[in-house]
Amino acid sequence: MDVLSIKRRFGIIGTSASLDRAVMVAAQVAPTDISVLVLGESGVGKESIPRIVHQFSTRKHGPFIAVNCGAIPEGTIDSELFGHEKGSFTGATESRKGYFEEANGGTIFLDEVAELPLTTQVRLLRVLETGEFIRVGSSKVQKTDVRVVAATNVLFDQAIQKGRFREDLYYRLSQVPIQVPALRERAADIHLLFRKFTTDFSETYQMPPLSLTSDAIEVLENYPWPGNIRQLKNTAEQMSILESQRILDSDTLLTYLPESHRSRLPVRDEQKKQEDQLNEREILYKVLFDLRREMHDLKKLVMSLLEKGGDLGMEESALVNRLFNQVSSPVKGLPEGRSLEPESTPEAMRSSSPRLGASKSPSKNSEERDFAYRNRASEDLDEADEVEEVEEILSLQDSEKELIRRALLKHGNRRKHAAFELGISERTLYRKIKEYGLK
Repeated sequence: MDVLSIKRRFGIIGTSASLDRAVMVAAQVAPTDISVLVLGESGVGKESIPRIVHQFSTRKHGPFIAVNCGAIPEGTIDSELFGHEKGSFTGATESRKGYFEEANGGTIFLDEVAELPLTTQVRLLRVLETGEFIRVGSSKVQKTDVRVVAATNVLFDQAIQKGRFREDLYYRLSQVPIQVPALRERAADIHLLFRKFTTDFSETYQMPPLSLTSDAIEVLENYPWPGNIRQLKNTAEQMSILESQRILDSDTLLTYLPESHRSRLPVRDEQKKQEDQLNEREILYKVLFDLRREMHDLKKLVMSLLEKGGDLGMEESALVNRLFNQVSSPVKGLPEGRSLEPESTPEAMRSSSPRLGASKSPSKNSEERDFAYRNRASEDLDEADEVEEVEEILSLQDSEKELIRRALLKHGNRRKHAAFELGISERTLYRKIKEYGLK
């Protein structure tokens, strides 16, 4: 029997490879009598695997008993599993068979097996190894022939390290481990499951089924669903009952999703736009900040020389010219032609200021001239800063427009491929195309 027919028979919905593997392993191991341990988070649908194992085994005509070990009080768990004799404890008015005795010749499913007390784990280990057990309050050893399938959502490594679960019992239970994937690992199945649930609820409550817009489907598939299929089913039922509109958008869907688990959802509205702009221009702005820092370093150097009132030596002149060349030269990835104003260069400043390159001989009103020269140099550098920053911003927009145009041309106007090359989302690229009037 193939995987598809097995999933149809047991009502398993999904097309992910990990889910198909879990179903196939369960069907392959079913004809044997070895123990099976089903692993997976709470709400992923682990209970379907034991039924597959039972129905495809030679024990399919025998009893199938499912026991939730976490729901039975610690004081009565031994009695429930292995039975008790009359008068063995207060309230034991008659003898009673346990689940292992009732399931003789069939299969017993121990759900949440990691919740068993350590004393009960010892009894369970003996049943698995020898098929023998003793009722509570009895000394008579009894035999049982039962197939054990266990399941848990607990990480056994941590439970064993903390002394809450016996390591030997773990290895005895997990002769064949089967991992059921979480819902967030099967994103392609989420919308399929949602449609199945809403269709079922529409029949139950006699109302039209729900449907989702494209942005709502995106939110549905990106939400992590910590409660897995159980949470998805409950959400679908709530929406089916409470919503009067049968076509729901993302805003409506978000009202049913807890905010504490929205980290994987697409960022929306103004926050989305702001983050897109930051991501697109992060590198270009870094270039701007580097240029501005170099300009400030140059400004401090020139002002320091002006305050000393001395000549520019060869080394100092070389340093000033090098800094001006760095600031004025075209930056890789940005348009050419952005340079400082002529009056901001060292030569222009020297020509406009007789103190630069002049002798140190005193003259009349020298202090007033020094003050005027320093103010003039400071104003020139400040003005250069402002002009440069405005030119940078305008050039950034031109660069971005040109990059988008070239990417679209390269990929034959296929926005998906162009957005991938530019490193932005397709939605952001569409918005940029409209903003810059590109075709």
